[in-house]
Amino acid sequence: MQFKRAILREVPDTYKSCISSHPNYKDLDIQKAREQHFNYRKLLEELGIETILLHKDNNYPDSCFIEDTAVIHKDKAVITRLAKETRQGEENAVENVLKDYKSVKRVITPGTIEGGDVIHLNDRLISGVTSRTNMEGIRQTEEWLGVKIDTIEDKSIVHLKSYVTYLGEGIFVSTKKYASHPLLRDFEVIVVPDGEEYGANTLAMNDIIIMSEGHDKLIKMINEHGFDVFTLKMTEFEKCEGALTCLSLRF
Repeated sequence: MQFKRAILREVPDTYKSCISSHPNYKDLDIQKAREQHFNYRKLLEELGIETILLHKDNNYPDSCFIEDTAVIHKDKAVITRLAKETRQGEENAVENVLKDYKSVKRVITPGTIEGGDVIHLNDRLISGVTSRTNMEGIRQTEEWLGVKIDTIEDKSIVHLKSYVTYLGEGIFVSTKKYASHPLLRDFEVIVVPDGEEYGANTLAMNDIIIMSEGHDKLIKMINEHGFDVFTLKMTEFEKCEGALTCLSLRF
């Protein structure tokens, strides 16, 4: 899957009010978050990706986690219905941009789906059925996009891609929690070493894998599978339970 563009959104002034149960949440530094976001955007551009940067919206503390607001497949995009009321409305500005590039349709109540649950393969999608995404949201998404969506159900988690991501070339990265899931049995699975679970959220950008710093064992394993890896500091997004994939919508 080749990407040409990515939509990003600035870190809001209200970011410290993000939804989070992370133990270091109170130590969150907005200035550091903005520096890390800048470096993220800079790396995408260095990799040849055109970035579209939306202005911050202080009404939505979590709005820099823009991936949750849409699911894109080929020439269509679903504008999601976010599960948390405090986030509903983040999708409006994203829809205004995406409709210039894709045919769009909104998920409606009682459906909920968030992009952080959706893994993109070449011919199908895999979605978590989680605390943020339900089967009705998946059904509406599948119908509009015209693509098969397989599911991994675990309502105890927030987003599936915190645990499982697809590198390409038939290779997944997964924590032990899902490494033996039946949906992954036809693929090669790199199992995340103990203590490096946050590193499971990898971002595959064309032929490059972007990873968060500090997961040296996992980085070495991915290198050994033939992938070039770039790393970024992600500390201030981890504190809000966000990660690399959360910060952009790629298409």
